[in-house]
Parts: sequence; structure tokens; C-alpha cells
Amino acid sequence: MLRLYFLISLMCLVKSDTDETCPSFTKLSFPNAVVGTGLNVRLMLYTERDQVCAQLINSTALGNLNVTKKTTFIIHGFRPTGSPPVWMEELVHSLLREQEMNVVVVDWNRGATTVIYSSASAKTRKVAEILEEFIKHMVDKGASLDNIYMIGVSLGAHIAGFVGAAYPKKLGRITGLDPAGPLYNGRPPEDRLDPSDAQFVDVIHSDTDALGYREPLGHMDFYPNGGLDQPGCPKTIFGGIKYFKCDHQMSVFLYLASLQNNCSITAYPCDSYRDYRNGKCVSCGIGQSKPCPLLGYYADNWKKYLGDPPMTKVFFDTAEKKPYCMYHYFVDIVSWNKSARRGFITIKLKGKDGHITESKIDHEPSTFQKYHQVSLLARFNQDLDKVTEISLLFSTKSVVGPKYKLRVLRMKLRSLVHPDRPHLCRYDLVLMENVETVFQPIQCSKQQV
Repeated sequence: MLRLYFLISLMCLVKSDTDETCPSFTKLSFPNAVVGTGLNVRLMLYTERDQVCAQLINSTALGNLNVTKKTTFIIHGFRPTGSPPVWMEELVHSLLREQEMNVVVVDWNRGATTVIYSSASAKTRKVAEILEEFIKHMVDKGASLDNIYMIGVSLGAHIAGFVGAAYPKKLGRITGLDPAGPLYNGRPPEDRLDPSDAQFVDVIHSDTDALGYREPLGHMDFYPNGGLDQPGCPKTIFGGIKYFKCDHQMSVFLYLASLQNNCSITAYPCDSYRDYRNGKCVSCGIGQSKPCPLLGYYADNWKKYLGDPPMTKVFFDTAEKKPYCMYHYFVDIVSWNKSARRGFITIKLKGKDGHITESKIDHEPSTFQKYHQVSLLARFNQDLDKVTEISLLFSTKSVVGPKYKLRVLRMKLRSLVHPDRPHLCRYDLVLMENVETVFQPIQCSKQQV
């Protein structure tokens, strides 16, 4: 009996990952991170036929990978607790729903799991070498580099860059999801992700003041909410572990939203986040010479509009919750105060169905001068087809001092997303400071459209 127990125990010890009936992403724990893990890269193939059960493949055995189809690699980053990425399964399934392709999850959790970030970073070159060898074998079997797409998260974005550097400007596309900043900020192109690493490189920067890379890294660099604090994420350390990782991780969830068809997140090419918020960067979209870029999977549709040099920064804001989309309107105000007024505007819209959406235009004060039109960019998390009621609130945000009035000769509301919708107006309003003024808009006269 003792001998049988010893034999069963020995068999459990020698059982390898390849013995798995249905291989899954390596699961480790915080004790593994404390001790540290040696590098072991597993390539897990998912296809339309096998969306749930992965197949382990390598540079000598491609398994069911169809080299004539697009192949998307998903490369995770630093794993300080050893747990699998919470977004991995959803990303795999979303990609396979979007297009028939091969999806290869690059599982380097044994290597990424450590409490010492520099130790995980030091292994990125080796991971890239393994992927280079694998892609070379794919090409030898008839695959086209044009059909290689790499999605890298954090450290994974730089791994994708190292792979691409082995095939200068030949890989089809690389998407960097908040590429890692620590140990990479300020490094030369050969030591990080760079536009020359693929035919098209797009990057989402969601945590530039902490874990993410600050400067542009691709042909198109998307900066949600300016690339800093993301709506819906904790603002203080009392938010626990989410406070440290939420902004960084938001790049993945925003990319996922682009695959879920609830709405398309529109972005605006601009020199700065401030210029975008001030409505100076809306020369794209319906009725314009070129469409506005879309965030995420379909970002490469915009590459034919890239300038020379082909690098563009784009900005946009997001809502706190899925699907994250914001809908842009201009609020044009002509005032008739004798003296200039400086302050902020909050606007609420009420739809025919009773839904209410609000936009606070409070990033910087606006100056209202007599008979001068001020155009304010308002962002709403709902798109109301028919607006039946509007409210405006004017504030100087002054705690002490007199309360002011803003005399409005004309207010006009116009949609950027749907410029064909009737513009809505209201005339002769007096806004008392910090008092909400509610009214029913009317369709603007043709002369004022």
C-alpha cells in the first residue's frame, strides 16, 4: 500500500503541462512571486473551432494553426501576484468573434511572476527571442508577416516591439496597451516599442503618471482622459490594490470595448489634451475631409490619413462604466453682459424617454464677452435622439464674493456625431449663478444654423 501511494505521488510530481487535457493559463500565487520564477514560455492556440480549449504549440509543432490566416498574439506583462490576467479569456473570445483568425496567448507567467519588477523586465528579451523563432517557423510554412498582429500589455508591449525589430516594418501591426514606463521611459528606440517595429503601431496610454510610458511610441498614440486619471478608478489609496493598477489596466478594458459593438469610441487628433477639451480639434468626422479615428481593434482604418512623419496623437474622454463612449456636442453661447464674465457651465439634456445626461465643462474657466460667441465642447455619456429639455447652470466657483448673472442672448446646441440633426436654440436667458435654469429648446432658425 505504501509503495502504491509513493508511485501515485511520483506520477503527480512528474506530470507536465503538456499532459493537460485542456491547457490553461499558468496559475501561480504570491508565495511564487516572493521566491521568484524561472522563465518558461507556453504558446496557447485558440481558433474558431477551439475557442475554449487551447492547444499547446511551439516552433516545431504548429498544431492546428492555419498559416494562411491572420494570427494575433496576446502578450501579458508583469504579474506581481502570479494570478492569470482577469481580461485574458474575454479578449480571446472577443477577437475570435470579430474575425476568423488564430489567437495565440503568450503565457510567460513563469518569469513575469515576481515581486521584483526589474527581474521580470530582464526576461522580456528572451520571451521575444522565443517568439521570433516561432514566427520564423510560421513564415517557413507559408505565413505572411503582413498577417501577424501582436497585442502587448505593459511589459508585453515592449516584447512585441523587440519581436518587430527583428522584422523591421514588416509585421502587420502592433498594439501597445499602456506600455510599461518604469525602466523604459527615456530609453532609445531599440530598447522599447517604436513605430519602426511594424507597418502600423497604435498605442493606448492610460497611466502616464505612474506605470505607463509617457511619450508617443507609435504611429497613433491614444490618450484617454489625457492619459492620466481614468474615470471609475479610485482616486485615493483607500481604494486598495485597485488604486495602483486600475488606470494601467483601463487600456485593456477600453480596447475590449472596441470589440463589443455597443458603441465606437471616437478620438480626435490634437496637439494636446487641453486643445481637445477646448474644442479646437474637431476637423474630422461626418462632413469633414477625413473620418475621426476609432479606438482599439479598428484603429488601423485611419492609417491612410497619417501625415509625414506618420505619428499622430489623439485624445478623447470616457465614461466611468462600459461601454465608456462619450458623445460630443458644441454649446454655443452669445452673451450680452456689459462686463465680461468668467466662469463654468454645466449643461443637462433630457430626452423624450425621460433619460437625463449631464456634462460639466469645468476644466478651465470660459470668458463671456458682450456679443461674442463662446463655443464649449460638452461630452455626454448618453446620445439622446430627441432632446426635449435643457438646463444650464453658470458658476464662478467663488466661495466668497457677490453672485453674478450671465445674460445669454442665444444658446445653441449642435451634435458633432450627428451634424444632420436639427440645431437647438434658446434666446434671452438670464442665468443666476449656481441656480439651474430649465427650458424647452426650439429648432434654430435657418439663418443661425
